[in-house]
Amino acid sequence: MGDVFYATREEVKSAMDSAETARDNAKVDRAIAAASRAIEGQTLRKFYPLTATRTFDWPAPYSRSWRLWLDENELISVSALSSGGTTIVAADYFLRPDIGPPFTYVEVDLASSASFGGGSTHQRDVSITGVWGYSNDEAPAGALAEALDASETAVDVTNSALIGIGSVLRVDSERMLVTGKTMLTTGQTGTLTLNNAATTLAVTTGSAFAVDEMILLGSERMLIEDIAGNNLIVKRAWDGSVLAAHTGATIYARRTLTVERGALGTAAATHDSAAAIVKHVPPGPIRQLCIAEALNTIQQESSGYARQIGQGETAREAFARGLKDLRAEVYASYGRMARLGTV
Repeated sequence: MGDVFYATREEVKSAMDSAETARDNAKVDRAIAAASRAIEGQTLRKFYPLTATRTFDWPAPYSRSWRLWLDENELISVSALSSGGTTIVAADYFLRPDIGPPFTYVEVDLASSASFGGGSTHQRDVSITGVWGYSNDEAPAGALAEALDASETAVDVTNSALIGIGSVLRVDSERMLVTGKTMLTTGQTGTLTLNNAATTLAVTTGSAFAVDEMILLGSERMLIEDIAGNNLIVKRAWDGSVLAAHTGATIYARRTLTVERGALGTAAATHDSAAAIVKHVPPGPIRQLCIAEALNTIQQESSGYARQIGQGETAREAFARGLKDLRAEVYASYGRMARLGTV
């Protein structure tokens, strides 16, 4: 499985005002991956959904035999639970706390006949299949522009503005990790003069585009700022490209995704054209801290980890107080407190 990012490459590069032509994608991706893992280490939590089966020892005699603590194995949902090889149906157990997810322990309903135990030993007696992690919040992210078999890794979509490199997508029951984006023809053409003020691009079907989508005519990139009927209002010479004249030029958009199929415990499957795409949405402060940590890493690398303020005897190491405050805020809001136990 590839790295799961809590921010996309595009979000970090936008924050550092870095053009796609800067050729620093590998550095940015490395910084985001490091920031994502650092956040997990700080909070002792995983902020992405993982479908898996995990086993647990049934509660020891000195604890409440009907309660199973999950500790770092936080649950979002359960599809199957068994103990000693016997299935415990959903009506016979409770996921706690009631305000979850995340759920941090499971209790057998004492009014039922179900119980933990019953295997030959207490070891790995309880088996839980479900979605693990802190949360599984999702947002619409367009649709497939083609039918998929179970092995394709180049996926055409209808909207490139909603998906970034590092996004976790779900189509039907399959999750995918986005590792790249390349240009795909939109099937439409456009004409623009060599003038920075020429920002209205007439197209055949305006509804086929989206605000904030980057398009390409010739070698000039443009950002769609608004759409009025079949007119795209664009920002010219975007992302480090050069202003140019275009006559009947084919319009491209970065709508072909390179993806890792069957990610995060799901299975690669076939999907119909126009199937809905949703993307996983990490908690806002987690995403913001990931961007800040990645920016800090990139800037420190650029200075050889020797950033300083002042000169001579007054020189001192640059101190990112805002980053420190953001770390503290995230830890206070999302840090998992350790549970004390006896031996």
